Amino acid sequence: MHYISLQISPLTPPRPRPRFGETTTTRCNSLPPEKLEIYKSLEPWVAHSILPLLKPTDKSWQPSDFLPNSSQSTLCLHTRHIINTFDGVRDETGASASPWATWTRAWTAEEKRHGDLLRTYLYLSGRVDMLMIERTIQNLIASGMDPKTENNPYMGFVYTSFQERATFVSHGNTARLATENGDPLLARICGIIASDEKRHETAYVKIVEKLLEIDTTTAMLAIGNMMRKKITMPAYLMNDGQDVSLFSHYSAVAQRLGVYTAGDYADILEFFVGRWKLEGLEGLTDEGRCAQEYVCGLAQRIRKLQERSDEKARKKNPLSEKFSWIFNRKIIL
Repeated sequence: MHYISLQISPLTPPRPRPRFGETTTTRCNSLPPEKLEIYKSLEPWVAHSILPLLKPTDKSWQPSDFLPNSSQSTLCLHTRHIINTFDGVRDETGASASPWATWTRAWTAEEKRHGDLLRTYLYLSGRVDMLMIERTIQNLIASGMDPKTENNPYMGFVYTSFQERATFVSHGNTARLATENGDPLLARICGIIASDEKRHETAYVKIVEKLLEIDTTTAMLAIGNMMRKKITMPAYLMNDGQDVSLFSHYSAVAQRLGVYTAGDYADILEFFVGRWKLEGLEGLTDEGRCAQEYVCGLAQRIRKLQERSDEKARKKNPLSEKFSWIFNRKIIL
């Protein structure tokens, strides 16, 4: 999950930017002691089951493995900030030996390579206006992001599960499109990034799976809460200084090309319903059962809404917009 890759889009339009002094989210109170103890008790399990999903540095690929020799020719720290807002798992010192903190730092380090590689590829390709891309990235980091997870690790790990699977899907789709359009290097780059995202997804899916096992209702409520809010991807506040609706326009192109679509969103939701065995959960409170019913039926509702949207779109004349990233060329939305 990273910012340099422009391959993620949500189903919902960007949230309006708050005025100065406004609060962007209502933060919940810190978790009660008994909930914090759950995450403390899971540290040995994290060390045994989650940390092995990381790769040693000397066995990890590096951007230079995929790029021409330099003689011929840091963005993910924000990502780390997301998990460091979660009660019970944050890196309290910046170098904590806690398994939770160890995972977060190493995950961030692995993700950083994705942005480094894609940025260098774009620079060497000569196909894009790097000045405008760099301005977009700076503006995006300055704008920040609010995934609406508050300081709740239950909701936070639902978010990262969805996010990592979304990036796995979008990079896989981009690799396929690159192959179809004669760019085997880009296909290889996106393929290797997709494999990383799949490994990271496995970690977060296992965490939510464990939470459902030991604190079923709270975890089910967190899943329902995040699905009602809708998963908003990190780049929803992207801004190149020219197009005030840049993310909406980008999302429309991603949908049309098949990079990341409403159908993908529904597929991901269905995948999690099955993987986490949500339909068969027992022992839920009444509120938990309501969340269970809502989540298990949501993918079908999303598909029906998208069918109606697609039908309306087919009846309209196609629109196009200029993108500063590619020297203001017009692209059909």
